[in-house]
Amino acid sequence: MNKRTFAFALTLGFGLLALWVPTAPAQQEVWIKIDGGRPAYAFALPPFVAAEAAKATAEEAYRIFEADIQYTRMFQLLPKSYYSYIRALDPKAILYKEWESIQANLLFVGELGETAGGEVTFEGRLLDLKSQRQIVGKRYQARKTELRFMIHRLADEIMKAYGEKPIFTSKIAFVSNRDGNDEIYLMDYDGANQTRLTYNTVRDYMPAFAPGGRHIAYTSYRNLVPGLYIDDIYEQKRTVVSVKGTSYAPAFSADGGKLAFSSSMDGNAEIYVADVDLNPTRVGKVRRLTFNPGIDTAPSWSPNGREIAFTSDRGGTAQIYIMDAEGTNPRRISFGANHHDAPAWSPNGDKIVYVARVENVFDLYLYNVRSGEIAKLTESNARNESPAWSPDGRHIVFTSNMKGGLNLFAIDADGQNLRPLTAKGENKLPDWSN
Repeated sequence: MNKRTFAFALTLGFGLLALWVPTAPAQQEVWIKIDGGRPAYAFALPPFVAAEAAKATAEEAYRIFEADIQYTRMFQLLPKSYYSYIRALDPKAILYKEWESIQANLLFVGELGETAGGEVTFEGRLLDLKSQRQIVGKRYQARKTELRFMIHRLADEIMKAYGEKPIFTSKIAFVSNRDGNDEIYLMDYDGANQTRLTYNTVRDYMPAFAPGGRHIAYTSYRNLVPGLYIDDIYEQKRTVVSVKGTSYAPAFSADGGKLAFSSSMDGNAEIYVADVDLNPTRVGKVRRLTFNPGIDTAPSWSPNGREIAFTSDRGGTAQIYIMDAEGTNPRRISFGANHHDAPAWSPNGDKIVYVARVENVFDLYLYNVRSGEIAKLTESNARNESPAWSPDGRHIVFTSNMKGGLNLFAIDADGQNLRPLTAKGENKLPDWSN
């Protein structure tokens, strides 16, 4: 279920069906097929060095790190068979020319140990083979249960060294009914460590991370009223944003100082903005931004905070609009299909991903903010909805029924590398922390 469809369910009580009345498109959209790719650094990743007693832990750490490096698509891992052509790795005497001879640009050296107290130590070094210099060097010590997080942190350090936003310690929030009731859950970027966050006898929906990943805004049916709340997920503190009318589809600005959302507090579904202070959490003035008889919902901030993308049926069908942050200068950016929904602005500000229904098939599309070009991201007979961007802008998580029930999938922003993330229960409405 996407945010626009959910808005109907909350506001009008008509269930889960999109209720747009088709009209003739004002302009024909042009769709191009995504076909991306970028040069990748040849990355040598020999087995991590470890004493015999720590071999199993070192192999687990290697698998986690290998998956992280593959996920970036910035690096091309060399086939393991190449390593047989050179001498075994000695971390204290790196044979740069030998590693370069197997066409590697980069070499990662990992050394893992286990302390008498049961903790794990890990030292990782990323080396540039041509210049024979160290790009990243980190040493960690943590409990064995924190091995995955420790390796993800190191992978994040490599991303930052190349000017990229860290992604591997980020979290994805989503809604699942796997335990019998729709609740908010968290998981790692790759679907690992799926953990229940809320525990209620009522439904919780549409989570949205605040910057920093510590706070989540969401809709909850507490006291039988679909109100909007902000939770501090580490201290389990809750702040009320609105319990008047039906409030949903929250979206934080990039600086965390404002929260946009849709609400029927004045009788019709309109977009509002609340001033927010997250430390400690306080909600200030709430301002209404849209004023029309149609339904306005699913707001998404531009990274610079100057504009908001949103869904509206003010023209007769669900379309994507952009307005200034004060609610002025609304302009329509979607044409062609008679149902567009759930816009999500990329972290770089250059694209907006959204859902379009074409011949009764729901797929994801990318709108180029600068050129106006539209690219089709997903290609299936499934219902693909509720997109959200990774913090680095290279990946998108979304809801789909392509495997039968509702589950979450991730796909690269060029349409490649589709990956399932969930499999238990019905899972939907994801958001990715930054």
